[in-house]
Amino acid sequence: MAQVIGIIGGSGLYQIAGLEDVEWRRIESPFGEPSDELCFGTLGGQRVVFLPRHGRGHRISPTDINFRANIDALKRAGVTELISLSAVGSLKEELAPGDFVLVDQFIDRTFAREKSFFGTGLVAHVSMARPVCPRLQDAIARTGVPVKRGGTYLVMEGPQFSTLAESKLYRSWGCDVIGMTNMPEAKLAREAEICYATVAMVTDYDCWHPGHDAVTVDMVVGVLLQNAERARQLVREVVPLLAGHEGPCGYGCQRALENALITSPEARDPAVLSRLDAVAGRVLRR
Repeated sequence: MAQVIGIIGGSGLYQIAGLEDVEWRRIESPFGEPSDELCFGTLGGQRVVFLPRHGRGHRISPTDINFRANIDALKRAGVTELISLSAVGSLKEELAPGDFVLVDQFIDRTFAREKSFFGTGLVAHVSMARPVCPRLQDAIARTGVPVKRGGTYLVMEGPQFSTLAESKLYRSWGCDVIGMTNMPEAKLAREAEICYATVAMVTDYDCWHPGHDAVTVDMVVGVLLQNAERARQLVREVVPLLAGHEGPCGYGCQRALENALITSPEARDPAVLSRLDAVAGRVLRR
């Protein structure tokens, strides 16, 4: 399987500098419309596919993102490794605006989103105990962009920011950052057998902080603009570090469905199977 590196850009990152042979192309998905066309290109000879999570111009609210269509389209585009860039608020004093965090755990508090490719007609249960790929994290940590490794990302529904009581609750749980977009994205990437890692880019202290008791869009956008160039640098440097990987991921990301399908073959719904040709084709064709 040829390696293709996918990049999902969050708030403030709507394109990738340095891509060659650029072509924006619409990829059809049986799960609906992705956030935007996918940007195909090469970086140092390595194939890269970029998707702006909110669409170019930031048209789509977190709740309205079609996460299933996004991940399905990236899978259909051949993506094998996926790096997600995401703007977040900090729940820890030591994680200041401008810091980049390689989170390794999530708490999913979203409630209005489709969270699985599977369901009635074909049931599957994948492990999410370790939701990010250490191999991708290792490569990101080797770039020249400073990152803080490890932490828990609380994913809230939004689009409103937290109440003070919520912010204090999430801090009491030991969460490190808070955002609105990495779930169910990480779950769907696992179901699609794509290696996944998140770079959480801190834009503000959440409202728990006495100096940041009222997070505003202007505040967030100001730090987003400062973070954007470092995010582009990170992408430019991590792609060659990942290029040339051969064989399946040693951490099992690309075999996540190996023992996950529970519906017996004779009971599987053909209509459901047809939608899963990209996501689960590897195990369904056996």
